[in-house]
Amino acid sequence: MEINGVTIDNTYAEAFPTWVCRVIITAVTKEWAKKAATEATGFATSSIGCPCEAGIEGYVPASETPDGRPGVAILICASKKKLKEQVVERLAECVLTAPTTAVFNGITNAEEKIPVKLHFFGDGYEYQKEVGGRKCWVIPIMEGEYVGEEEFGIVKGVAGGNFFVMGENQMAALMGAQAAVDAIDKVPGTITSFPGGIVASGSKVGSLKYKFMIASTNEKYCPTLREKVPDTKIPAGIKAVYEIVIDGIDEKSVAAAMGAGVKAAVMVPGVKFISAGNFGGTLGPFKIDLHKVL
Repeated sequence: MEINGVTIDNTYAEAFPTWVCRVIITAVTKEWAKKAATEATGFATSSIGCPCEAGIEGYVPASETPDGRPGVAILICASKKKLKEQVVERLAECVLTAPTTAVFNGITNAEEKIPVKLHFFGDGYEYQKEVGGRKCWVIPIMEGEYVGEEEFGIVKGVAGGNFFVMGENQMAALMGAQAAVDAIDKVPGTITSFPGGIVASGSKVGSLKYKFMIASTNEKYCPTLREKVPDTKIPAGIKAVYEIVIDGIDEKSVAAAMGAGVKAAVMVPGVKFISAGNFGGTLGPFKIDLHKVL
């Protein structure tokens, strides 16, 4: 398959299950909501070495938030065992501490919920009230009051949807990857958790040489190793590869994000090839076919 002269590899992205919590952070301005959201999703690029995977899903207009203020929605993804701890710690350390913030449950129809009891920080001065029809806790703090719900819905989601943007030079590949992330930002229920949404150092499971490594460089996709690796996946003329990794609330959302991202990337001059990463089913049960998402 080709789109705009760019070859789309006949392969699939291998993704794995995760649990997802969606949190809506509001503040006095969109900028302050984003500052808190950015802090709350830090050090959360990959479950390989981070305690969770997290990112900004998108802006939530004031007309759609419980307190009528501008908001930002974030997704926090982890195993069910780790998820509660990560939500509690990130809201406590990164949102409660941020100016003018409030937090609300972003998946109200979820069958399962986790408790996030931050009101004890109020040391007995906390109290309850309704905000937009939701039961919240109010904590007196130095700037005034912090408001937040303390039950958050969680759902079974999908992590690790991906595709590779390959270019004739580094800047072409990077611009293609940036175009892909910009398109994915518009797909609800998904995040790209890496810096700027782009992975420069895609990995494989384990290591061929160092047995203590749980992940290592994916040599089949390293352009500088094209002549050294017998089973290289780098086509002739490719000088750089960037990976886009997508987590989402379900497989359908991740597939939609992959399709939107690929369609945007192939419109950038110098992008020559699109592929995806999989490990033959050893990583996860979801197989998202590149041709089908298009």
